[in-house]
Amino acid sequence: MAPRCWRWWHWSAWRRTRPPLPGSTPNFEGSDEVRDPANAKVLRKKRRRVQLGEKLGKLHLLTLLLEQPPQICVVGSGPAGFYTAQHLLKHHPQAHVDIYEKQLVPFGLVRFGVAPDHPEVKNVINTFTQTARSARCAFRGNVVVGRDVAVPELQAAYHAVVLSYGAEDHRALEIPGEELPGVFSARAFVGWYNGLPENRELAPDLSCDTAVILGQGNVALDVARILLTPPEHLEKTDITEAALGVLRQSRVKTVWIVGRRGPLQVAFTIKELREMIQLPGTRPILDPADFLGLQDRIKEVPRPRKRLTELLLRTATEKPGTEDAARQAPASRAWGLRFFRSPQQVLPSPDGRRAAGIRLAVTRLEGVGEAARAVPTGDTEDLPCGLVLSSVGYKSRPIDPSVPFDPKLGVIPNMEGRVVDVPGLYCSGWVKRGPTGVIATTMTDSFLTGQMLLQDLKAGLLPPGPRPGYAAIEALLSSRGVRPVSFSDWEKLDAEEVSRGKGAGKPREKLLDPQEMLGLLGR
Repeated sequence: MAPRCWRWWHWSAWRRTRPPLPGSTPNFEGSDEVRDPANAKVLRKKRRRVQLGEKLGKLHLLTLLLEQPPQICVVGSGPAGFYTAQHLLKHHPQAHVDIYEKQLVPFGLVRFGVAPDHPEVKNVINTFTQTARSARCAFRGNVVVGRDVAVPELQAAYHAVVLSYGAEDHRALEIPGEELPGVFSARAFVGWYNGLPENRELAPDLSCDTAVILGQGNVALDVARILLTPPEHLEKTDITEAALGVLRQSRVKTVWIVGRRGPLQVAFTIKELREMIQLPGTRPILDPADFLGLQDRIKEVPRPRKRLTELLLRTATEKPGTEDAARQAPASRAWGLRFFRSPQQVLPSPDGRRAAGIRLAVTRLEGVGEAARAVPTGDTEDLPCGLVLSSVGYKSRPIDPSVPFDPKLGVIPNMEGRVVDVPGLYCSGWVKRGPTGVIATTMTDSFLTGQMLLQDLKAGLLPPGPRPGYAAIEALLSSRGVRPVSFSDWEKLDAEEVSRGKGAGKPREKLLDPQEMLGLLGR
């Protein structure tokens, strides 16, 4: 073993020449550069700059801690609202976010729009719950912005307001007979089986043989799948017991999914199409004539569209494989895609009391690809049915007279989430870009809005000085007899739903009546 003095000399020499540890102030003493008098002055300056940088960094952190935390308000607790809040909380360590929601319960379309047989899509609720439980975030349910509190009142109380209230209306067909019993929007039908309180009394009559769904997007396929799925396959989902009871009595055997354009323009995705093709107890009906010449035309289309069209083409023109044939042979139910058809009129029953069919205009395409436009040929076709579901799109509503709104596009005019001509007002999600895309699309969109807001905050473009935030709004709501629901209140309702579902082997049995919910909360 080397003498102690020898070991000390080696350690001392290494200490003088070692590189600085990450995050530490570099040790310039004793280095070879300092031994050169020409470098000593430069290195002393360098050391002073590093030390000054450390002091400035600590000063900046202290300033941030002493600053008034920005008070931010988000209107809407669906994916857009929660993703916006998540981004703000993550990227500003002092920001406080209040999320206002007109329903008593959070999560928007994740709770009320995602199909009950797609539980994996609802897992995002776990992430939203973590956000809501943050000490810098608060959920304010049972508050209707635009009625209980005006947007200008929110603007006066917060440094910034983000409108993320989604698309809570549907696009009307605007054809004769649309008002007949037996005609529903797909949005209302989805809300009915998913437990949206305003749709709990929809009571669709499923005693007919044939249903027609107008539109060829994912919502249309969701509705068709729920209508045709054997009820026993839905018993262990979170579909409402009331809806399940009606579906058990359903006599619907055939569902037609109708689109104005052709196979190359369908709006549903390959995942939803596969689910329809593999649906137990059903068989697909596709007309091979609709797919003539399509094989050559799909060579240049983007890969997702190509894969989707190839699956449609195989289903329409090829004999099913052994497994599919065995599944389809005993099928008592069927679904089909009708292309190049546009709704003209809902036909009434002889007594005029309900829908008995739909008149479709035969169309042809002008243009190519996604931009192709359907124009009528002059021919029509009558399709008998007892149920018509309109799935031609969701639509946002204006929330407050003070907020700009484009009624034609159904969105709030904005630039990257900044509401045009209204500093401090932002939007995210469907009310920002229109009702398109999936949850991941909304996440990206909402993060961008959050980023723009924080950029404006950093640039000093938002109101300076303290803002009262919820303290001011709470006083207003109290004076108007409005009692908000907190996230801990929701967790009590959540526990009740889970408890009620447990006996039936369901993940939950959703509460449908707001008065019952308030009663459970002791209101």
